[in-house]
Amino acid sequence: MATEHSLNIAAVGTGAGMVQHGLSLTDGDPAKRAKALDFVLSMIDFGGQLDAPAILGSMQGKWGDEISQEQSLAWLTEALQACDERAGSHEVNFIYEPLNRYETNQFNLLAPAADYLGSHDLNNTVLLADLFHMNIEESDIAGALRAAGPKVGHVHFADSNRQAIGFGHTQMTSVIAALKEINYTGYLSAEIFPLPDATAAAEQTIRAFKELTS
Repeated sequence: MATEHSLNIAAVGTGAGMVQHGLSLTDGDPAKRAKALDFVLSMIDFGGQLDAPAILGSMQGKWGDEISQEQSLAWLTEALQACDERAGSHEVNFIYEPLNRYETNQFNLLAPAADYLGSHDLNNTVLLADLFHMNIEESDIAGALRAAGPKVGHVHFADSNRQAIGFGHTQMTSVIAALKEINYTGYLSAEIFPLPDATAAAEQTIRAFKELTS
């Protein structure tokens, strides 16, 4: 269908690994961690055939209870290194997404995540700047984008309520200006609720994109 309509695939997700199978790269069970990594690598391989990156969001898991922050981060790092290498073999990026505090306690802010990727030589891995999550966590969305700079490789174009831009209260002019300042040339991909229905949400997204970039 993408070929028929001359469309590129922006990215493929891995969230089903968590939502449908309960898999996490930082699970305390080594067998489940291995199964989680195999799932993510399979999605990288799938996306690679389409020249599309895979996104790691909810499958990054979290630390707590009997799993320390240090241990969880070590497991995450090991997994990301494997994913980074596999993505490089397909000549695509791997996308890591900082989430809000209610979904993970790994990385919630863009700039620390960018520093982490750089300090671990994850050269094929970029960040997903999800404006919905950033609206919860960042004190200054535009400033966070500037701080992360070239490590920003994908953007989820969503308003404060995870609806289409214009249906919430996120101030978008400064966000678009920051993306231009860091020379961002990737996708503005809408990960939003289909409200009031899917067609209206898509139409509003396109309208907002045109208005903000004209």
